[in-house]
Amino acid sequence: MTRYAAKTEVSVAKSRAEIEATLERYGADAFAYFTEAERAMVAFRISDRQVRFVLTLPRKDRREFTHHSRGERTAEAALAAWEQACRQRWRALALVIKAKLEAVAAGITTIEDEFLAHTLLPDGATVGAWVKPQLAVAYRDGAMPTGLLLKGPE
Repeated sequence: MTRYAAKTEVSVAKSRAEIEATLERYGADAFAYFTEAERAMVAFRISDRQVRFVLTLPRKDRREFTHHSRGERTAEAALAAWEQACRQRWRALALVIKAKLEAVAAGITTIEDEFLAHTLLPDGATVGAWVKPQLAVAYRDGAMPTGLLLKGPE
């Protein structure tokens, strides 16, 4: 299967700007982003909810970038392949956010339902990070927790 935007020429900066413009158009009233070597974060506030997406970025030294079927790539070619992979991930994130907001605007779903896993809790964790261990226990045990909620992540 071919990845969405696998050959995109849209820069990371343009995708990030598109995400911000999309968020503003759909009513977000705050926006931030952060990047480091192997991840990026986009955060925003919409409908009194704080939302955070963490985008995992590939390591530059992965073999898929440093080599091809005929052997080792040049440093320039390896960098170009890595940059392409980063552009693809940012385009995919832009698509996800836009699709979620359009589904809300069309009345198909709600902000809470679409962004639940990425909604920030008061301690800075996301709902998804907090619930995943509880979901695993519920499936493992084949039963709902006996209390209202299990203890959240440490």
